[in-house]
Amino acid sequence: MHSFTELTTEFENRFVSALPFPQSPNTLYDPCRYLLQLGGKRVRPVLCLMANELMGDVHEDAWHAAAAIELLHNFTLIHDDIMDKAPLRRGFATIHEKYGMATGILSGDVMSIFAYQQLAYIKQPLTAVLQLFNKTAIEVCEGQQYDMDFEQRDDVSIDEYLHMITLKTSVLLACSLKMGGLLGGATEGNTDRLYSFGKNLGIAFQLQDDYLDAFGHTDKLGKQNGGDIKANKKTYLLLKAITNASAEQKQTIETLLENDDDDKVASMLNMFTTTKADIQCREAVQHYSDLAFKCLEDVAAPSKRKQHLHELASYLLERDK
Repeated sequence: MHSFTELTTEFENRFVSALPFPQSPNTLYDPCRYLLQLGGKRVRPVLCLMANELMGDVHEDAWHAAAAIELLHNFTLIHDDIMDKAPLRRGFATIHEKYGMATGILSGDVMSIFAYQQLAYIKQPLTAVLQLFNKTAIEVCEGQQYDMDFEQRDDVSIDEYLHMITLKTSVLLACSLKMGGLLGGATEGNTDRLYSFGKNLGIAFQLQDDYLDAFGHTDKLGKQNGGDIKANKKTYLLLKAITNASAEQKQTIETLLENDDDDKVASMLNMFTTTKADIQCREAVQHYSDLAFKCLEDVAAPSKRKQHLHELASYLLERDK
């Protein structure tokens, strides 16, 4: 069995050294290489490899599936950055900032096609893998659209928010794990449990991210608190605060959302605590974490083989508290 770090190193060596892009036209493919060589945690592809190793040695097909997942993920990042008008990605200029909007769109498109080219190398069970991959790609797009729609709405519910983050964030983690299981010959029950493990892990991770953006320690996170508050993002914390608030508190929250005063972050954090939204967010993180670990526990594989997956999930959910 290999640790997350060991599999990440091997994946990085295989992936970056064998990027599938042609040399010409370099105006199309250099941006793709630029983004992928910036690195990243490679959590999604390595989850595929770790799930595959639950069933035995890592199969060659799993490396192609992992590459497809990473290409799809980076395709979504390119287009997310364009939609968010983001100037930086991993501390460097985003593709549309560096190469122009049109090239950014086209580079993202072609990267998604190369993801499918990686899947074409898979021999068995290609049909099941392709159906899962297609379903996930569609859901990620749906999640992004919901996220944009929510920016224009004042009546987003907690259930709608959870559905959105499931599609935008969780399903790709779930897909990665299930694909690894499928390629390792896991039973339908085991692949379903792996999928549920990834889905609940992703929800817990995003809720934890919501919490840390507001209450995390800046020296550990490497960024200032309150970015979501300044952007008026409809996070779990904000939606819970609105749900729990009295009429007077609702008016205060509405006023804060309309203003960009220097004390906006501190005032909104106070609303999160006085409405107990902060406590309920932590409780929700724990709830989905418990669900995730229960699903992993129920996978019919020796506990020793599940150890590294358990450790990775624990690390992802304990970045700072």
